[in-house]
Amino acid sequence: MSQVRVRFAPSPTGFFHIGSARTALFNGLYARHTGGKFILRIEDTDKERNSDAFLKVIFDSMRWLGMDWDEGPEVGGDYGPYFQSQRTGLYKAKLQELAAKGRAYEKDGAWWLRLEGARTAAYDEHLKKDYEKVDAAPMVLHDLVRGQVARVEDRDFVIFRSNGEPVFHFVNVVDDIEMRITHVIRGEDHLSNTSKHLELFKAFGVEPPKYAHIPLILKTDGPGKMSKRDKGALIEEYQQRRYLPSAVRNYLCLLGWTPADGKEVLPIEEIIRQFEISAVHQSNARFDERKMSHVNAQTLRNLPAAEFAALARPILLESKVIDASVSDARLAEILGIVQEKVVSLEHLPEFMGFFFTADFKPDEGAKANLTKKGGDPVARVRELLPVLEAAAWNEPALEAAFAAVGAAHERKPTDYFAPVRFAVSGQGGGAHLLGVLRVLGRDTTLARLKSFAA
Repeated sequence: MSQVRVRFAPSPTGFFHIGSARTALFNGLYARHTGGKFILRIEDTDKERNSDAFLKVIFDSMRWLGMDWDEGPEVGGDYGPYFQSQRTGLYKAKLQELAAKGRAYEKDGAWWLRLEGARTAAYDEHLKKDYEKVDAAPMVLHDLVRGQVARVEDRDFVIFRSNGEPVFHFVNVVDDIEMRITHVIRGEDHLSNTSKHLELFKAFGVEPPKYAHIPLILKTDGPGKMSKRDKGALIEEYQQRRYLPSAVRNYLCLLGWTPADGKEVLPIEEIIRQFEISAVHQSNARFDERKMSHVNAQTLRNLPAAEFAALARPILLESKVIDASVSDARLAEILGIVQEKVVSLEHLPEFMGFFFTADFKPDEGAKANLTKKGGDPVARVRELLPVLEAAAWNEPALEAAFAAVGAAHERKPTDYFAPVRFAVSGQGGGAHLLGVLRVLGRDTTLARLKSFAA
């Protein structure tokens, strides 16, 4: 088999949608899985809506997600130019090729593709009334995802508008031919275009690529395809919210495909190894931001400590939680106990800010929960303080202190955890409490408990 060549062909007319990113990703995964080539070409023939800013968003978003292309803008290749706006001469030449074959004709200033088949009436008679209609048998497409799909194209259709501009179907097929595309992996919403594209390939006398129409991405709640207006629909949102690009990429892989081993959080090398077009689902995929958040949290917790610290420091500096005087060792000590519980880099400043200042904002929900559970949280902290003051400052000694106070007052040791956590951090959850107290230090911990109990 010839080398696999796939393409992603976005239009620079808006922000980078999660559906576009998933299409690009599936193309890239298949290229890497098969040792093929991933081509980026830009469909920029809509002069009124094209924007250099949106083009930059496409490039930046793809690179942020780790989707580098083998051929295309800023990379080059043997089959350029990779902007459709720069291929006008080629399109006109290919139109003349069809005209010379008798497969294209002009009517009312536009150019039409003449379909082959038994005519319902004489050609000249139909030219006077309408574009040509043919008695066409169903065209059967073997789609790598959908299986056998029958489509009928029973009327001639426009391939060049009266203003001289080629239509999407024409440039799409010409570029696929000229760029030697072997597989077209695109959204299911393009399935209705395929019969036109196959007719064009037939007219040019070229074997069409293999098609794979991947399922749509549905919005989180309710019916309908996820649109650019829906929450969580734009890749830019995840960049701004400091999601890990590897986590976003990982989750996108799960929208319409399931790894053979059933795991959800996988390194990209393992995803590439497992990815098969034949394993892509036929049913539509529903976007679930909670699952995306879960994948992000799991990925964050699995990062090497040094990589986690390298991501955390600039965020904490920017939010003024720390300054440059905080040593790498001190930061690593704190991050070492919070990493297993943190769910997002976006919330890292408020999650761990209390380690660096007593001027934190208490969580009102956590405060309300203290009183709901019964008992007086201030009284419990007062019961605990003398024992903590006498304890050695390590986790086994602190655990023993909580156990001793619980036994003395006929309570479970954990009955003291929530009041102590709230007193030292203002939070109702977080890293393992004994680790927090150890890293926070004796003097700071006791000072905050005394202030709370005063």
